[in-house]
Amino acid sequence: MRSDAQGLTITTGSDAAAAAFVQAVEAFAKYRTDTMPCTEQVLTADPGFALGHCLKGYLVMLASNRANLPVVAAALAAGEAAAARATPRERAHLAALAAWQCGELDTALAAWEAILADHPTDLLALRLAHFNYFWLGRAADMRASVERAAPRWDATMPGFGTLLAMRAFGAEESGDYRAAERDGRRAVELDPADLWATHAVAHALEMQGRADDGVVWLEASAPRWGDGNNMIHHLWWHRALFHLERGETDAVLALYDSRIRNLDSPLVRTLPDLYIDIQNAASLLWRLEHVGVAVGARWAELADKAEPRIGDHALLFTVPHFMMALAALGRDQAAGRLLDALREFATAGVGTLASIAGAVALPVCEAVLAHRKADHGRVVALLLPVRDRLWQIGGSHAQRDVFDQMLIDSAVASGRLDLARRLLRDTTTAWTVGPNRRGYARALAAVT
Repeated sequence: MRSDAQGLTITTGSDAAAAAFVQAVEAFAKYRTDTMPCTEQVLTADPGFALGHCLKGYLVMLASNRANLPVVAAALAAGEAAAARATPRERAHLAALAAWQCGELDTALAAWEAILADHPTDLLALRLAHFNYFWLGRAADMRASVERAAPRWDATMPGFGTLLAMRAFGAEESGDYRAAERDGRRAVELDPADLWATHAVAHALEMQGRADDGVVWLEASAPRWGDGNNMIHHLWWHRALFHLERGETDAVLALYDSRIRNLDSPLVRTLPDLYIDIQNAASLLWRLEHVGVAVGARWAELADKAEPRIGDHALLFTVPHFMMALAALGRDQAAGRLLDALREFATAGVGTLASIAGAVALPVCEAVLAHRKADHGRVVALLLPVRDRLWQIGGSHAQRDVFDQMLIDSAVASGRLDLARRLLRDTTTAWTVGPNRRGYARALAAVT
């Protein structure tokens, strides 16, 4: 028997496998590109290590791409074949992976929380629960999960900075920006290359309208992102939002082409349709057009990535971004197929996301298409009833704001100025700066 970095038993007889496992979990928690290579080293050193196979399955699931499910199934089968000598904690991880691959996210989350109840320093369970709560929009659960575990951690433990980073982001999404900035900055002090902590601070600054501070924060942090994975594109997206808020649209376009959606970069070449990259790119192009900036032919490659992913509902927040690209290019037939696939998925009723797909993701996607066609009355009819449920498709307040911009724009365009005024006032619920942001300038001028 060997132990992981937090002292929890792992069932491998190989020192090399144990060491590589520790490296792989740390790399996963820190968003590093060596995560899968380290995991492959685990399995090369010990092909019978059940939790090693489970880790591989987890990592593949994190890409949120249904095309990867056969790889996940193979990893799960290999892990289950080796499970006889695994610990109960390791077998619980396999059960969580089995539920996750079937789309039973509530069951998977319950499994991770059960692990954490007995082993609150299980960094793998903690980070996976954090990830999935976020993409289900469950900010309170995301924060509570980390807070339950926190008393069993201390600053001497490996992974403590990651705990602080998760704590920071849970605080930010819960509106506690002071705590978010405090814990995020502390985590970065412990590890200047901690991308999730850097990200949490960027969010806290964004939500307070501190664009100048945001540019400074990310500019100072960027030299330390060298071995990061696609999360670095999302950090550049945050910097682009700060520049957009300052009216520096040339800087936004330059960041788009060089940092956010550089098709020649090794990261994009390896995963050309990764969910976070598609979200970043589509929402940024939409925001630019919304403030009157021509984006040229940039939509085309995103639409080309979106079409093959029609019917992939592994992460619902991505689907409206696929629709943004298809609608921007006028690919109405493909847009129709996307909507039909969502309806079929919802009707089938399988998994945690099915009901959300029909009740929330479907009208959001229809509204995205209607907005592109300037059918503003329909946009209001579709988005207004689900506005208070948008959190269910996942994403952050900052990410989902694109749909509020869309709704308020259509309220103004369809002559519903009283509604637009109310919606603009409501934006202060999540944002310290309320409607005083560039994306709302045109609407605010129309109603004042």
